[in-house]
Amino acid sequence: MTRPSLLPWLPCSRPGVKAVVTAGLFATTLWNLRGLLHHPEVSGEAPKHTEPLVVLVWEWPSKQVPDLSRDVCHELYGITGCWLTMERQLLGQANVVVFPHTRLQPGRDSLPTERPPGQSWVWVSLESPSNTKALARWNQTFNWVMTYRQDSDIFIPYGKLVPNQSATLNIPRKTNLVSWVISNYHRTQKRAQVYKNLSRYLHVNIYGKANKKPLCNDCLLPTTSKSKFYLAFENSIHQDYITEKLWRNSLMAGTVPVVLGPPRANYEQFIPADSFIHVDDFGSLAELATFLKTMNSSRYRQFFAWQERFSVKLYADWRERICTICTAYPSLPRGRVYPDLESWFNT
Repeated sequence: MTRPSLLPWLPCSRPGVKAVVTAGLFATTLWNLRGLLHHPEVSGEAPKHTEPLVVLVWEWPSKQVPDLSRDVCHELYGITGCWLTMERQLLGQANVVVFPHTRLQPGRDSLPTERPPGQSWVWVSLESPSNTKALARWNQTFNWVMTYRQDSDIFIPYGKLVPNQSATLNIPRKTNLVSWVISNYHRTQKRAQVYKNLSRYLHVNIYGKANKKPLCNDCLLPTTSKSKFYLAFENSIHQDYITEKLWRNSLMAGTVPVVLGPPRANYEQFIPADSFIHVDDFGSLAELATFLKTMNSSRYRQFFAWQERFSVKLYADWRERICTICTAYPSLPRGRVYPDLESWFNT
């Protein structure tokens, strides 16, 4: 496959001229490629797509906008034929347009006024329904959804365990029993209530903005790794809503997660049953506290058996998440919109 050259090193003496010429050549190249594409009539079958897919991100999901002038999907993740852009003037040439919910403004004026034939729109969110408002205005708008839920058209988990034949058991040295990193503490949240009652029976080392002990990015894992257990408490309870609190703060750090979130069976769809402790496993928080305080070293090591077969893959780069659209594209349904996005997400 011949990829269009983005010519990021075009030899122009004036930066402004260089940017304009580069953008013009980029647009022309994509337009020529677009002319080779055939958009099928609305059907349930995916078209055979042989040319590069153009994925337009209407607004970048995070504050730090990356450089998309190169073939990032191929260079970083080995995904070929996938071109990401934020140039809105390429709307007419885009196969897919991505709309992160956190960047959508109230009202439909923040979306394009027209949708080219055959183009698919994707609604993206990593927040839970409890923290996602005003969905009703987006009914009959999006073709696909891209969330942490397994039943999404495009599934983007916060993390996963990947097979690792060279993996070895690695349990960091422990200096305390339990830790918790919390930035937004609200008394009405279930996690706040559980912590308050649990803290009556054991001491919890608390870090984060909520306790005026913020941790830098490079400080978080070395800090939580010193604890035998970590409170991987989600801010709200929803199916499949299992965030970096489990994957990064706990499993990647080499500590045993004590989870508060969806039911145990849901967690076991992602991680081994013997790799974590669920708050619901106990009849009371006093029983949980006793279990944690009296655990012997042999029993403790059993929680790390997964390390000999797997390693943690953390999804933290939005470029990687969006590039997966191209991987999923051939099998995604065509000609469908979500009539009631709010009902689907709150189910």
